[in-house]
Amino acid sequence: MTRLHGGWQDTVTEEIEYDIPAELAEVYLVLLADVSRTGRLLRRDELERLRTLGEHCAEAGYGLREVVSHCLAAARRAWQTLPGTTATSSVTELRGMGDAVLATTHAALAALGEGHERAQRLAVRQEEAARREFIDDLLFGRSDLGLLAERAERFGLRLAGAYTVAVAVGDEPFADVHPLVHRVERELAGRFGERDVLLASKDGRLVCIAPDSERAVLEAFAELTLRPGPGYHPVRRVATGRRHSGPSGVPRSYEEALGALDYAHRLDLPAQQLRAEELLVFPVLMRDRAAMADLVRSVLGPLTEARGGARPLLDTIAVQAEAAYVNAEAARRLGLSVRTLSYRLERIKALTGYDPADALHRFTLETAAMGARLLNWPEQPL
Repeated sequence: MTRLHGGWQDTVTEEIEYDIPAELAEVYLVLLADVSRTGRLLRRDELERLRTLGEHCAEAGYGLREVVSHCLAAARRAWQTLPGTTATSSVTELRGMGDAVLATTHAALAALGEGHERAQRLAVRQEEAARREFIDDLLFGRSDLGLLAERAERFGLRLAGAYTVAVAVGDEPFADVHPLVHRVERELAGRFGERDVLLASKDGRLVCIAPDSERAVLEAFAELTLRPGPGYHPVRRVATGRRHSGPSGVPRSYEEALGALDYAHRLDLPAQQLRAEELLVFPVLMRDRAAMADLVRSVLGPLTEARGGARPLLDTIAVQAEAAYVNAEAARRLGLSVRTLSYRLERIKALTGYDPADALHRFTLETAAMGARLLNWPEQPL
């Protein structure tokens, strides 16, 4: 710890042993001695030095209660040695001296506390900055993998194993101060303790990183975010990436979870809980965007000739598939009569040449309809 010099009177403190830094006891006792003699208030530079000492105590690991306790104990033990505290001192003199010393003690301890808190806030900000930098590097793989693994141990992760990432997205962006973040963090810690789990907010989403051996953690994360209980707004969806090993496994799983959320949004999927492995068909379909656009133009392009445009018939294809081709259920979901639904199916067959009642034709229509939603057709020209 840095020792402070300049402007302070010398005093003898060898008779008292302290656990806190010697300069704090020295400075404090010198101040009391001077104030008891002069009755003055503490100067601005003296208060600032006390704040600095408070910072140094915090940096050295001393708690605020410990600092205050030692200062008060030092003042009490030094009271009889302060100038003017003799047996012949009058009551008025002692009262005036006591008022001055108490005022100084109040101001000094307030300054020490302010400096101590200032150091704590700075340490928290630095720790949070380091944590955010680590999370960015971890999720996007922007650091040397060896160094990343070393840094991960500081935050409770051992990246040699297999990890899985779950991502939750809500109607409002998440931040570390969001009440739901605190609730989920508290509940996970209470249920599972320290199990190599990292919870963080990133780009307005809530991210949970857990070892693949702790699948129960991810299930609890999904449950807590989708059904958080009274007083909390639930998230819209939770997506989980696949398990991957090593430091590069976390960003891969994270990207898969983000991809699942993106496909669910673009396809307007009803499911709230998604797994990347269940949606692998969509990356395959979109791997060749030009081929998918050609399929949509060739199969569904003629629907634009229908009265009312392609959208009603395109929705009919999608809802018919979701209803497992049960006409009554599809008509209910579309808000149509079964007769009107049958008319639409006939129009689809007449315009495209593909019959929804034929298994092969049905597959082609479904695939083209999914491609149209992914490409935002017909709103976005191909």
